[in-house]
Amino acid sequence: MKAKRPVSTAVTGLAAAAVMVSLPMCAAAGNSGPTGGAGTGAGAAELPKVNMAAVLEAAQIDPQRPDQTLTDGAAKHVKKVERELAERGVLEQKYVDGHYGTATLDAYSAFQRSLGYEGLAANGIPGHRSLTALGDHAFDVTHIVRPGKRVTLDGATFNKRTKDMLLESQRLTGVTFDVEQGSYNPGGDPTSAGTHDGGGAVDLYVDGMSPKKRTQVVRAMRKVGFAAWYRSPAQGDWGPHIHAVALADPDLSEPARAQTGDYYLGKNGLANDLPDDGPKVKPIRTWEGYQRTQ
Repeated sequence: MKAKRPVSTAVTGLAAAAVMVSLPMCAAAGNSGPTGGAGTGAGAAELPKVNMAAVLEAAQIDPQRPDQTLTDGAAKHVKKVERELAERGVLEQKYVDGHYGTATLDAYSAFQRSLGYEGLAANGIPGHRSLTALGDHAFDVTHIVRPGKRVTLDGATFNKRTKDMLLESQRLTGVTFDVEQGSYNPGGDPTSAGTHDGGGAVDLYVDGMSPKKRTQVVRAMRKVGFAAWYRSPAQGDWGPHIHAVALADPDLSEPARAQTGDYYLGKNGLANDLPDDGPKVKPIRTWEGYQRTQ
């Protein structure tokens, strides 16, 4: 389904990363790696902490903002990340401000490429491996988000985190989902505009669902941590379906990331930039936040 193009900001003077860090290659930026951050020796001073979940939230929202507003609770963690990006020569010092805008996205992507990542694995969204490498001797990573290995549900490919979210949504609604399109599906549907190229994305058929049941499903998906909407043919060149993107998934494609940012900002995630037309679920929680409430 068609996605809103992310806000772009001209960024100049970004140099390629000069330091190569030897790490195993991973299929996507969010693939899980070793637990913890840089680590400290016995008797060593404790390193500052960077909350990965908070940084991921800012990485989704800040590029979609019309201004330089900081994401509550994330700015101090983002600033530590930006400081290290600047130390590596991929971010201009003036952007070390706690706002994870397009300059920081581009810089983090450059850092990921310096680790040997390519394509979606260099999407500018921190994964556990890359964030741990960035924080080497500078900070430890907490509140880690792991997409997990790739699995299947109803014949479609997802990461384990997204599958778990879908199964919980099914449990809450009593509906067995009929998957139209899963994740990691580049070029699978031209109307998707790249939202399904990475992880965290799903489209569900709604044949046989009443409007009331559709709303219940969208509400349940939002409750467990999806940015979810019912899409109608009146909105675009597609059949009726439910479209959802998992919040805070490090493997998101750029269009999917833009949609999650729009969701946080009360928009519908489409190119028309209209207000959110789905059932309100407050507060907005990620999958990890939802699990802490259970």
